[in-house]
Amino acid sequence: MSTNDARNRAVTMKDVAAHAGVSRTAVSLVLNGRHDVTLASETRARVLQAAADLGYRPNAGARALAQQRSDWYGLVTEIVTAPFAVEVIKGAQDRASSDGKYLLIASTESDPVAESAAIERLLEQRVEGLIYAATWHRAVNVPEIAREVPTVLVNCFDAEGRYPAVVPDERTGGRRAAERLLAAGHRRIGFVNLDPGIPAAVGRREGFHAALREAGVEPDDLLEISGHATAHGGFDAAAELLELREPPTAIFCANDRMAMGAYDAIKERGLRIPRDIAVIGFDNQELISAYLRPALTTIALPFEQMGSVGVDLLAETTAGESTDTKIVTVDCPLLERSSV
Repeated sequence: MSTNDARNRAVTMKDVAAHAGVSRTAVSLVLNGRHDVTLASETRARVLQAAADLGYRPNAGARALAQQRSDWYGLVTEIVTAPFAVEVIKGAQDRASSDGKYLLIASTESDPVAESAAIERLLEQRVEGLIYAATWHRAVNVPEIAREVPTVLVNCFDAEGRYPAVVPDERTGGRRAAERLLAAGHRRIGFVNLDPGIPAAVGRREGFHAALREAGVEPDDLLEISGHATAHGGFDAAAELLELREPPTAIFCANDRMAMGAYDAIKERGLRIPRDIAVIGFDNQELISAYLRPALTTIALPFEQMGSVGVDLLAETTAGESTDTKIVTVDCPLLERSSV
């Protein structure tokens, strides 16, 4: 068979054997990397040259069936185009590729039916394990079908505690925000929080309060308002704080969108950031935090690192090195800019 004919259809090991003038067994040994069997170096060279001439590529599906492993992980997330999802995917892919693994990515668009179907399709591709990633930190109910392979959760945790998970260290993040403002000399600090009860709101508030108390400052309920995670909510909450008889000299917003709204409320009153009032955010939504004027000092959610740690946990689980359903927290660092 000519090289051109071979390239017009899938090239088999039989084709390579005929082109090289050797047995199919010899081709299989060479192309599967078997060095535990004695084979003349000249034969190995002829097989490799024939494979290159014909454009041979291994059948990944057949190899997965034979070896019961595919070198693929599946990653399921709600919206793959969301900025935070992109960072999780990058961290997971970079870490996986360093181990010779690859990601198959499925988007569910927050549809439970699509979620189960996506996991089913990934399992059909014989993925070795699954990473289930959420766009915001919360308890989730993972489809039962995911139990067929090792599964690790990222930026979420299983309501029933059946899976290992990687989540941001919300409490330390809240502490860092408060410590930065305290270090700048502020003692009357407003706090615009997320909706009550969600893990991020609880953890960030706990860390914020702990840092205040360690500095001898008792948290004041009058200085805490929910901004419902939106710019409009941040504007309204900051405006309310600034109308107090003793307004705060600094405001900690539990996400950057609320900080953007707070900026507008502050500037509307003729105040200057950070000279008259300091502002600190959370999340590091870079299109917001880096381009506000002045640029926003914020606490970063470590999405890329969570993706990487998620792959580490999955590798441990698929290798049988760990069966723990532990929750691993990843540090949320302070990103210093110009608003404090």
